[in-house]
Amino acid sequence: MTQSKSLARLANISQHLQPDEALDKSEWKDVLQEVQKRKLLNRVADPNDRGYIRQKTSSKLWVRERIEKCVDEGSFREIGSIAGRTQYNNDGSMEDYVPANFVAGKATISKRDVILAADDFSIRGGHADGAVWGKSLYAEQLARKLRIPIVRLIDGSSGGGSVTLMLDKGATYLPPLIGMQDMIGSLSEIPVVSASLGPAVGLGAARATLTHFSVIPEDIGSLFAAGPPIVANATFENVSKQELGGPLVHTANGTIDNLAKNEQDCFHQIKQFLSYLPTNVFQLPPVDPTDDPSTRRDDRLLDIIPKRRQRPYQVRDVLCTVVDKGSWFEIGNRWGDGAVCALARMQGYPIGIISFDCTKTGSVLTAASCQKFRRHIDLCNTFGLPIVNFADYAGFAVGTKAEKEATIRYGSTLTAALYQSDVPYFSVILRKVFGVAGGAFVDNRSPNMRVAWPSGDWGSLPLEGGIYAAYRRELDAAGDKRNELYEQIMAKFEAVRSPIRTAELFDIPEIIDPRDTRAMLCEWVVMMYNHVLPERLAKVKAHGPRMFYRP
Repeated sequence: MTQSKSLARLANISQHLQPDEALDKSEWKDVLQEVQKRKLLNRVADPNDRGYIRQKTSSKLWVRERIEKCVDEGSFREIGSIAGRTQYNNDGSMEDYVPANFVAGKATISKRDVILAADDFSIRGGHADGAVWGKSLYAEQLARKLRIPIVRLIDGSSGGGSVTLMLDKGATYLPPLIGMQDMIGSLSEIPVVSASLGPAVGLGAARATLTHFSVIPEDIGSLFAAGPPIVANATFENVSKQELGGPLVHTANGTIDNLAKNEQDCFHQIKQFLSYLPTNVFQLPPVDPTDDPSTRRDDRLLDIIPKRRQRPYQVRDVLCTVVDKGSWFEIGNRWGDGAVCALARMQGYPIGIISFDCTKTGSVLTAASCQKFRRHIDLCNTFGLPIVNFADYAGFAVGTKAEKEATIRYGSTLTAALYQSDVPYFSVILRKVFGVAGGAFVDNRSPNMRVAWPSGDWGSLPLEGGIYAAYRRELDAAGDKRNELYEQIMAKFEAVRSPIRTAELFDIPEIIDPRDTRAMLCEWVVMMYNHVLPERLAKVKAHGPRMFYRP
């Protein structure tokens, strides 16, 4: 905005200030009117401003429009409403005024308090030379102090570095990470969510990913440590924003949790995610009453898992049938090699869900799926959400690729997270439970609360591969009759493979009719909320959060 245009717009806005007889008589009239002028400059879009035009022609909402659509109507109360860069004449009158490119304030989402922090990319592209540092820091600290969620709407570098600052200062500087300690500290205390509604670069990328939940719209979002010009200079790669860090790139590698259709879908997903979590770790998750009966049974569950163990099935059909209708909210469904992580409700009570999509990697856990599971377990443990594990795990991935990806290292980290977690945990064994990986998912508590469907299949390793290992000499010596001998050996083992044999030894407490899963879980979840979680919460209040959240 040039000086002449700024002054003309200021004069035009001043003419439209509402008459106020009481104010006209006040000794503080001049000060209050100056405040009103600056608020109007900040809150009323200038259709002739180059930055605003760029924002709209890029099919992006202006920062104030985003705030209106993200929070409850009329609930936003701005903090730092007149912060900006002002130049004064010698007589003290305003010569020029440019609003800060960061908007923050308190609001409500679904009638619950939040702090909203939003970048204004239309002013200096979100760079530090258009920022007022204290606003971002204050927003982060205020959310933590008030113990309410913070929602970050990222568009630009979020006040990150700009080389022009060196000229302004007359020197370079050590890069400060103002507010980083509070951003990281908040992760173990309050829900932190973000939406990357444009290019999230540098510090903006860090703010977008240091969260419990992140979302990006497929039409306008992108994220990278540094943009295409810097990449071209550093690595000689000439790439577009979408090729470098577009939504499809980062929702496929786990940098960003969820893909959204557009900005409005981002706001909807943020509301959904927050609805499952408490306002802070010192409260229980909120209950949302439902008319979906806990005794609901679905006959489709009887045959949803094929008897032939090699045949796949759709695990999400199982999960969505069992939980409260309409409560399924999956996180990170585009990455993790088959790991399924979600939030849902049972009889209105929030829970975390972990399971595996057997159509991907044959229920074998890779390095990526281990990382995804670990992150979700940490989320549930941080906010006191009971975990329901729908088990179908064939073990950790093997082979040269798995070894190069350090699968066992990430698998061990996942195992540690399962054992360190102290929220209520229940396993419904759908099919496979093999090896260390399977054992970690169903044998990490004392006592282990677990049941099995009649399709349960378990052991130290899958029977098919185990027979080849245990009877290798006999099979190799069988020659043309190798397959015949294998089938004979397999028939012997099939007799003892039945889950009934395991239940007879009380190694699995119950084998249940799949149709009874919902009623059983609803009863368990309500019992946990009534008897176990309040005691756990008392310990958190007395001693603080047990462990730091690791994004």
